[in-house]
Amino acid sequence: MPFVQYGVANLPQTDFPSPFYSGDQEQSLIQEQTIRSAVECSGVGLHSGAPVSLRILPAPANTGIVFHRVDLEGFAVEAISRNVARVSYATSLMKKSVLISTTEHLLSAFIGMGIDNAIVELDNLELPILDGSARPFVDLIRRAGVRKQRRPRTYIRIRRALELREANKFIAVYPADTYSVSYTINFPHPLIGRETFTLDLTNGQYVSGIAPARTFGFLHEAEAMRQQGLIRGASKENAVVLTRDGLVNPPLRFADEFVRHKILDLIGDLALIGRRILGNVVADRAGHAMHTALVSRLLRDTTLWEETTLSEEPSEDYAHAAIAAEQAF
Repeated sequence: MPFVQYGVANLPQTDFPSPFYSGDQEQSLIQEQTIRSAVECSGVGLHSGAPVSLRILPAPANTGIVFHRVDLEGFAVEAISRNVARVSYATSLMKKSVLISTTEHLLSAFIGMGIDNAIVELDNLELPILDGSARPFVDLIRRAGVRKQRRPRTYIRIRRALELREANKFIAVYPADTYSVSYTINFPHPLIGRETFTLDLTNGQYVSGIAPARTFGFLHEAEAMRQQGLIRGASKENAVVLTRDGLVNPPLRFADEFVRHKILDLIGDLALIGRRILGNVVADRAGHAMHTALVSRLLRDTTLWEETTLSEEPSEDYAHAAIAAEQAF
């Protein structure tokens, strides 16, 4: 793939015309977006504990999100459903035995900020956890800037409902004109209990209301998880840590930060569809495995959806709406 070799200096600086649309018709449709300039960060992986550096680069239209393992000669792994490898406490991608782990927070930030195309370079197998939320990635995207491209964005419009159940877990997607998410969780803990939150991704509230929500875990489960090779990079700086009846590292960023983080994860996992959704997603005590199962089932049954484009509307300018909403928050 030619874009494997792109660096900052030789990335194309012009927009990429669509072969399907031209003139006034093209300008009236919502267009794909990428970032304006390269940005980078470093940290440790939540589960591996391994140090990692990450760089986000602009990408041509119709590229999607593609990860490159620069420690493995730039091997490319596309952020799409067929590359999903493992889903338990995080969502991992794999292609020809090359692993990209814990992708959901960055993919969520890309959706929340309206980024369709980007190259993500990293020098280890797991993305950095940073502060445990998507906010550092949102900040990187804002620092890089957002650039419209000359290709209409393609959406998946849900035509028929799809519902998945597993014991007391549930996830579904229903026809709707916009992309909205409603999530319910229920943990037997005095600070959590039953929480429900609903978000419309076209109203700009992702940046202020979802991106800052951190991953969380229980102190009494930590040692067993480490024995399984998990959370080796977890700390009070990158996760909300709960005791059996309280909090190790207060304060919470939101009273219902826990369910907001579940929405953050869900948005990132559903990004593996490869296109934006027009539908209402409802989840109850689901997790990464059910999120990605919904993606797989949707893509397998093409009678459930249709591809479409949308006319440009102010509410669809995700990045600008998000920043405006945050300033008003």
